Amino acid sequence: MKKLLPITLLLMAPVFLYGQQDLCCTLSAPEEFAVLSQNMDFAMLHEIPQPYIHHSKQGDMITFPTNDGKTGNAFFLKSSHKSDNYLFVIHEWWGLNDHIKKEAERLYNDLENVNVMAIDLYDGNVASTREDAMKYIRQVNNERANAIISGAVDYAGHNSKIATIGWCFGGGWSLQSALIAGSHTVGCVMYYGRPEQNMEKLKTLNSDVLGIFAVHDSGIGPDVVAKFQNDMIGAGKSITVHSFDAAHAFANPSSQRYNSDAAQIANQLALAYLKKKFNQ
Repeated sequence: MKKLLPITLLLMAPVFLYGQQDLCCTLSAPEEFAVLSQNMDFAMLHEIPQPYIHHSKQGDMITFPTNDGKTGNAFFLKSSHKSDNYLFVIHEWWGLNDHIKKEAERLYNDLENVNVMAIDLYDGNVASTREDAMKYIRQVNNERANAIISGAVDYAGHNSKIATIGWCFGGGWSLQSALIAGSHTVGCVMYYGRPEQNMEKLKTLNSDVLGIFAVHDSGIGPDVVAKFQNDMIGAGKSITVHSFDAAHAFANPSSQRYNSDAAQIANQLALAYLKKKFNQ
């Protein structure tokens, strides 16, 4: 089994130095990721998904109104018992494909009394090539994405308790969704996603963050993670980071970069975190 590297830090974590040139003064975190995603070296970190069709007897596609006068889409799995607990699942840069629906259903079955919404930020587009994925990320408008997330929060309801989880593109948007959900947010899991660098925004976060990253990730590398830890500490927020001896997308079972040992440990950590947040 791959060794889990001992990089678990909370509020008292030490300050790290980093050498990365970033664009935090001019671009939002999602815009930074959009720029990063246009780099072909980064694109090559993403293996083409293996063909898969998900047949679900538990979940269905739904639509919900958004505050820009449009509608949003999500793959929805309703709790078998009435529950105000909601898990927002945010897809990778490929879009809301059947692999993500399968992951959403797996999480649904591993948790109890939790409604799961796998939210579509591509408005129905699903990429099957790197070029399409790069195009769809360019087309993600922050205002539209915020409207979709806000619509999902409204769908969950006034009494909802929301946790978020996502990978890569969805890892960054897991954090953004946690920020958008405001006082409804009870937890946030982000797998190798682009962190928010605006400390004023981080100060508004209503929960801690569980960050799952890869040491050998040339896109979201250790320097990015170290700065995120420092920013969270500066914002007065708690963060726990687990960095694995693996590469980007190591938790994606449809990728050739999939590392089953690391993915299983990461999944155990994520499930334990989410169960605690949902008081299970």
